[in-house]
Amino acid sequence: MMRRHLSGPTALWVLLFVVAFGTNVPTPLLLVYRDTLDLSANALTGAFGMYAAGLVPALLLAGPASDRFGRRRLVVPASLLAVLTSLLFLLAGSSVVALFAGRFLQGAVSGVVFSVGTAWLGELIGAPERAARLTTAALSAGWGLGPLTAGILGQWFPAPTVLPYLVHVGMMGLALLLLPGVPETLPPSRRRRDGPVLNLGVPRSARWPFTLVVLPVAVGVFTFPSTAVTVLPLLLIPALPGIAVVVTGLVAAVTLLTGVLTQPLHRRLAAGRSGPIGLAAGAAGLALSLVAAGLDAWPVLLPAAVLLGAGYGLCLAAGLTMVAQLALPAERGALTGTFYACAYLGFGVPLLLSAVGGDGGLGTPLAGLAVVTAVVACLLALPPSRRFALSAAGPRTRPSAP
Repeated sequence: MMRRHLSGPTALWVLLFVVAFGTNVPTPLLLVYRDTLDLSANALTGAFGMYAAGLVPALLLAGPASDRFGRRRLVVPASLLAVLTSLLFLLAGSSVVALFAGRFLQGAVSGVVFSVGTAWLGELIGAPERAARLTTAALSAGWGLGPLTAGILGQWFPAPTVLPYLVHVGMMGLALLLLPGVPETLPPSRRRRDGPVLNLGVPRSARWPFTLVVLPVAVGVFTFPSTAVTVLPLLLIPALPGIAVVVTGLVAAVTLLTGVLTQPLHRRLAAGRSGPIGLAAGAAGLALSLVAAGLDAWPVLLPAAVLLGAGYGLCLAAGLTMVAQLALPAERGALTGTFYACAYLGFGVPLLLSAVGGDGGLGTPLAGLAVVTAVVACLLALPPSRRFALSAAGPRTRPSAP
């Protein structure tokens, strides 16, 4: 019994890590595709953002579906599709269609596995704070090591647009072997028997707190890493002769792995402080990246990536914690999916910056983003904002009587 209790969360943690690993394998390789497929800056950021186009609908639909049919019925087929998607990317080195289709399918797979898997892991563990930390660690480690591995393989190994995906296929095989050991946590007696196909899962009492407090924190989650791995390398390509791919992978890894290292800080911060501090760190990272561009010095991107990663990690942990506190038990999957859908809106920020900057470059819109983020951080740091979010959770945040 103890072995099963331990193996279920561990196996699911591995699956979340491996799927997250695969989602960022194409990130540093976008610079390879830029040359082989002759992609413009808008097409490059568009390929990156195509991930969100597949992911957001999947997030919104998968959570409610898992509340109705169970966690396993959604996660297993999505995991199998993750393998097929990585195999599709083997064609992307010579096909724009395969590149965009692969990114779209990656988004759809991630939407299912991340939303349902997060709810599933939370139910297996039982403690919202610990579940949020473990989920953030799994996703951040995967998102960080994926581009780092792909950057190294893509820069210095043969078949740069093939080998990284084969590595991921092998990892997925191992994760799928472990998946049968994860017990279903939502038996038929606890599943929703009716209700809409699209259910955001936001309790009536939490609608305004979710909109005014959780939503801005959620958008900050992926605004920071997506900007780090797309906009920043484009700003400094002239200063990266022969090392652009590996530096992009390194910046992505530093940003996302820093998210793991910020988890002890999240535990030590008072309730409601992690989100504002995360947004403030992200704003500082954006400002420092402008300094790197102004000096034409790519090493400055590394401390900027640390700040952006701290912002990402704190916002993700804060958001998942608030979701666990606000969600009704029968709608945890739906609200988790809604949170991730809001978070992945940040993947559209690089394309927005590119469109706004146009021929004038990315510097001015990046500065504007830093200012807006800093202002939102200050507003959420005010005591009324923190009390507003905590009051909506009500009895769900209070420990039960012994």
